[in-house]
Amino acid sequence: MNYLIIDDDRSFSAVLKRALSRLGNSVAIANNGAEAAQQCADSTFDRVVLDLKLDQESGLAILKQLKQLQPDINVLILTGYSSISTAVEAIKLGAINYLCKPASVDDIVTAFENNDGNTEVLMKDSPPSVNRLEWEHIQRVLNENQGNISATARSLGMHRRTLQRKLQKRPVKA
Repeated sequence: MNYLIIDDDRSFSAVLKRALSRLGNSVAIANNGAEAAQQCADSTFDRVVLDLKLDQESGLAILKQLKQLQPDINVLILTGYSSISTAVEAIKLGAINYLCKPASVDDIVTAFENNDGNTEVLMKDSPPSVNRLEWEHIQRVLNENQGNISATARSLGMHRRTLQRKLQKRPVKA
């Protein structure tokens, strides 16, 4: 398989590249959307591991570009900032799966191979916490504003710095 890893964390990308290469795969790395677009214009990839949040770029926008360049490409979204709204949007835009970090190489490979869905997934008996709902709402509004933090802060009626602090934290557990 030909993999493209798109992540701004260079050490994570290097470790994942080494692990996938040991499994007999060809692996390329891009650290941003422009590099990813150039790689896809120059080469054909079977699978892409795409980080949802790349510095100031949205992985969703990059996903849309990749699908335009190579419509048959299989893209897996890997993120430390998971939310229901971004998962739904990623699937709508053509991602085959969506994983939360940390994920092992086995988890990543399995996610590409198992895209039929799992009817046995456990459903929680209790609703999400208020903090989790706030996180989901912020992510949805941020997505509506194409990742623009200032516009999102205005929409939410909150100071931009307050929003930035909230976004720097890890997602709240449900």
